[in-house]
Amino acid sequence: MNDNSKTAKKLTGSIIAVVVLALCLCITTFALVWATVSVDNNLFHTGTVKINLNDGKPVIEEHEFLFEPGMTVKKDFFIENESTCDVYYKLYFDNVNGGLADVLQITVKDGDRTLYQGTAAELNRTEVTAADDVLKIKERRELTVYFYFPADAANSTQNLTLTFDLCADAVQTKNNPNKLFV
Repeated sequence: MNDNSKTAKKLTGSIIAVVVLALCLCITTFALVWATVSVDNNLFHTGTVKINLNDGKPVIEEHEFLFEPGMTVKKDFFIENESTCDVYYKLYFDNVNGGLADVLQITVKDGDRTLYQGTAAELNRTEVTAADDVLKIKERRELTVYFYFPADAANSTQNLTLTFDLCADAVQTKNNPNKLFV
């Protein structure tokens, strides 16, 4: 046998080995994929979380009130669960601007029960936690927000303003016992 014949046999053997190994890899990959996607009798359902906060209308209009020390303004609004599941919710103030952000005392109530209390600056998304109760599917809650201008506010608060967005976040209750908002 000459060297060309030996080289040809080695090359042929190597090609056959590569083809067999590639075929084995394909079969193993197919078996692995089939085993991981073929889970019998397990159904998964997804849902939506959707909250209606006062039909998107502001709770208090710009220039609606001229606040004076000792004054309280009461405004009613609602939150409604339009989700496909029960939800935990939280209300908070976003885009807070103006010198009254640390002056006006704000209280959000559900009937006689206080949900949130503090200044607009304090009631922000990171500081506010979920309300203590669950908002059921299609449930609508009539809430009240009180804006109180402290009677002992100094003259330095004259001509100050406050602008904000009242916001709501919600998460499903199912598989979320710690009320985690991600």
